[in-house]
Formats: sequence, structure tokens, C-alpha cells
Amino acid sequence: MLRTLTQQIKEYRTASIMTPVWTATEVVLDVLIPYVTASLIDKGINAGSMENVYLYGAVMIGMAFLSLAFGILAGRSVAYAASGFAANLRKAMYRNIQRFAFSDIDKYSTSGLVTRMTTDVNNLQNAYQQILRITVRAPFRLILSIVMCLVIDARLSIIFIVAMVILSFSLYNIISRVARLFQQVFVKYDDLNQSVQENIQAIRVVKAFVREDYENQKFGKAAEALYKLYVRAESLMALNHPIMNLVVYGCIIALSWWGAHFIVGGTLTTGELTSLFTYVMSILQSLMMLSMIFVMLTQSVASAKRVSEVIEEEPDIVNPEEPVYEIKDGSMAFRGVRFDYGTNGSNGSHKRSALYNVSFSIASGETIGIIGGTGSGKSTLISLISRLYDPSEGEVLVGDRNVKDYDLTTLRSAVSVVLQNNILFSGSILDNLRWGNPKATLDDCRHACHLACADEFIDQMPDGYDTHIEQGGTNVSGGQKQRLCIARALLKQPKILILDDSTSACDTATDARIQRAFREELPKMTKLIIAQRILSVKDCDRILVLDNGVVTGFDTHENLLKTNALYQEINAIQNADVGDFDEKGGAA
Repeated sequence: MLRTLTQQIKEYRTASIMTPVWTATEVVLDVLIPYVTASLIDKGINAGSMENVYLYGAVMIGMAFLSLAFGILAGRSVAYAASGFAANLRKAMYRNIQRFAFSDIDKYSTSGLVTRMTTDVNNLQNAYQQILRITVRAPFRLILSIVMCLVIDARLSIIFIVAMVILSFSLYNIISRVARLFQQVFVKYDDLNQSVQENIQAIRVVKAFVREDYENQKFGKAAEALYKLYVRAESLMALNHPIMNLVVYGCIIALSWWGAHFIVGGTLTTGELTSLFTYVMSILQSLMMLSMIFVMLTQSVASAKRVSEVIEEEPDIVNPEEPVYEIKDGSMAFRGVRFDYGTNGSNGSHKRSALYNVSFSIASGETIGIIGGTGSGKSTLISLISRLYDPSEGEVLVGDRNVKDYDLTTLRSAVSVVLQNNILFSGSILDNLRWGNPKATLDDCRHACHLACADEFIDQMPDGYDTHIEQGGTNVSGGQKQRLCIARALLKQPKILILDDSTSACDTATDARIQRAFREELPKMTKLIIAQRILSVKDCDRILVLDNGVVTGFDTHENLLKTNALYQEINAIQNADVGDFDEKGGAA
């Protein structure tokens, strides 16, 4: 973990080294100033020598300005180093998340990743800043102050040594209890973020079902749990200040009593007693600073583990040692494929099988329909083609090669997947289309939109292809969003195009026009069309029927109507206009 984090210092290494140097120099000057003050009092004021007053006064002013200068240098260096360290942590996490396979993403909740990228990294940034500055300043100042007290009068040093023991014992008890509470805080942060994220994403559903009060209560419970933990932790932390005051005032009274006796006895000067007061305060303040640092470091250890866990996560799916960079065609085959969803780290669910002994072959250029009930394994099956998951058993072939042989970028560039709930990004329509191909010309985009039947509504917009799309595509309808996503996928010019129920929001006539355009203008592209409606797949070359992860039929529409009981049931239900065939139970 430590090595992972320190690797992110990178270009901020010099600033990280210089910060302790500037801080240490600043502390030395701060600690020496009270010693010079004692000389000013004893050799200047008490001795009636204005020459010494001017001399030691000038020395003190010079030391104060130098201390200020080194403090400014330390402050600028630590800000530069800590902010850069945090930026590198976020970049490292984000880069690795982009490499994650779906199975890796399943280990972390979205809200958990958000918390790690924000709260946890902020904690580490503050911790790094404290490590570079305060963890050098506090102990260094503590040690030097103790040394100066021993130099001035070793007898009175017993007072602050006893005070250090009392304060250290008290602070240790507080810190150990607070640390356990802060370790629980991050789990509650995840719950809070998850509540916010779910509510924002599903705000239309919340309002449609008038569930605002329920969501408020749900969020309130998460916020209340976090609030209670913080109250308990901060209540314990609040004890630091009164304990500190008690010890400080005790030291002042003891020093005043014994110091007065020593001054009267002629073994201690007024200036030396004044310096001792300053050093005792410095020692106790350093102890208080160290206690705060220990609490902060304990809190940041939990954050460090969570952040390094994401950075160190090795994706389940990686490039082979000698990858293949060319895909012959869009043919594909499944050979004895079984797929199990493994235990999910975020919710603790156990393994479950989604596909069982799936075998079939598809020729390049074929149009294949895939139909089956909810949970039958349709989306899982297509995820294996572009290696978003790897099969638990068997093999998946594309272009007569196992998909594990291909370079991941090459494979995924050759496979375009359009999901039912695909995402549009904020920006113009043209910007969104060019996600499929950054080098696409306007004519390329127009042609892809024509095939996807998206041009008919784009041309009616005031700004055409320059029309701004809001985040998530909230200013276009579901059908328009799906057609833009299809056009975006076509711009990749893939060998395999997969439509995962991606025309469900389109009307029947538009769906038919899209299918006809694919048949007539994309004859060499292999097309997989997942649909709930038989009407969307009946004209495909062949149709794959899935039921609970098992292939129960793979033939033409006409032949399946004769031989496949499940397909017959689906067709009968849909022709009878009953509704979703899943409701009948036989296809689920």
C-alpha cells in the first residue's frame, strides 16, 4: 500500500523533500527566539544596557523575518506537493478503473468509487500535507524545546516532563477510541452517496410514484447514521482542549512557584523563567499537534487502503502476451460456454450461473435475432463477445480465433454494442456521434444517422447536428436517444453490430425501417439483434432462443414456429396482444 501511494508523488518529489527542510529551519529559528529574549531581558533590560537591548532586539527581528520567510516557502511547497499528490492519485484511480472488466466493476459499488475518488483522496491530501509540515514541525519543535529547557534549568524540566506523561496518557486514550469511530465513517459515506446517486438517477420515477417523502426518510437515515458517528468522535476529540488547558495551567502555576523560589535564591534569572514559560507552552502545544496528527493519520489509513485497493486492482481481463491485431471477419462461435457471476464484493451475493453449455456458430454477414425472457442470459451472452466478461468454461471465437487471443482494443473496436439504456454525453449531437469515430466527417455522420433513422428528427431541430445534448440526453426522447446511439455505433464501422433491445423505445414502423436499412446497406456486417418482440427479429436469417441460460432453438422464424415450444408460446402471446410474455412464466 505504502509503495503504491508513494509512487504517485512523481514530479512533486522535490517539493516534498524541500518542505521538511524549510519547516525544520523555521522551527529552529522559532525555538531560538525565546532564548534570545532571555538574553535581552537579563543582559539588556535588567542590566540597564540599551546597547544590548538594540543588539538582541535586532537579532530577534532578523530571526522572526527569516522564520516568516522559511514558513512561507514551506507553505507553498507543501500546498504544491499535497495538491499534486492528490491529483495523481485521482488520475491513477481513474486510469485503472477504465481498464476494469465488468467483473472488476462488480466488486465496487458506484457510490463506493465516488467516495474513494473524493472523500478518501481529500483525506490523503490533508494527511500528506500534515506529514510534510506538521509531523516535522511538532516533534522537532518538541525535542528542541525540551533541550532548551534542560539547558536553561534541568531542575524545572521535571515539571514539564511530568506534564508530558499525563498529557500523553490522556491523549492516547482519546485517540484510540476516536480512531475506531472514524474507521466506521467511510462505510456510512458510501451509504450516503449511494442514496444520493440512486435518487438523482431515478428522480423521474420518484416523482411519478410520489415517493419524495420515502426518499427523504431514506436519505435522512443515512445522514443520521453519519451524524451520530461524527458526534461521538468529535465529542471525544473535544476533550483534548480542556485537558490541554488543565495541564498548561498546572505547569504555569508550578513554574511560577518554583521559579520564584529559584529567582529569590539567585539560581535563576527573570529572563530564563520567561523563556521557560514559552518553551513549556511550545512543548505542550507540540504534544497537542501530535495528538491531532495521530487521529488524522488513523483516519487516513482507512482511506489509504481504499484508494490503493483501486489503484492496485489487477483487471480480470488483460491483453495476451502476444496479441493478434487483425480480425479476419465477423464470424463467431460459442463452444460449450458456461458463465457464472462471481461473488460481488459490494453486496456479497454468491455465485450464480447465467449460461449453460451454450454452443452455436454464426457466419460473417448474418443477421441473427436473439430472444428470451428476462434473466435468460441474453445480455450476458453478448458481453462475452467483446470480452467484457470471460466465460467460466468453454470458448468464444470471433473471426475463427478465440477472443482471448486478440488485443482488447482491436477486439472491442470491431464490436459495436448498442444497449437499451445507452448514454449520451453533454455536448452537441455531432460530438456524441464522433464518439464512434473521432475522425468522422459530417457526411459520414449524416449517412450513419440516415441508416439509424435519426436524420428525420435531427433535421427538424433548429441547430441540426450542432444541437446541444444535455447530460444524459435528457432533452431528447427515449427513441431519439436510441437512434443516436445506433448511429454512433455504426460510425465505428464494426465487423459485428449488437443491438441489445436498443429499438424498444422506437415505434414499429421506425424499427422496421432500421432493420431494412441494415439488410440492404450493411450486408457484410454481422448483426445480432436482441429483442422482446418477435416482430423485431422475424426477418433475421436465424433466431437464437434462450431460456434460463440454455439455447433451446436456433433456426429461422418459420422453422421455430414449427419446432420450438417456447418460441411458439412467445408468438402466441404477442399475437394475442396479451403483453410481455415474461408475465406468463414459461419464458422467464
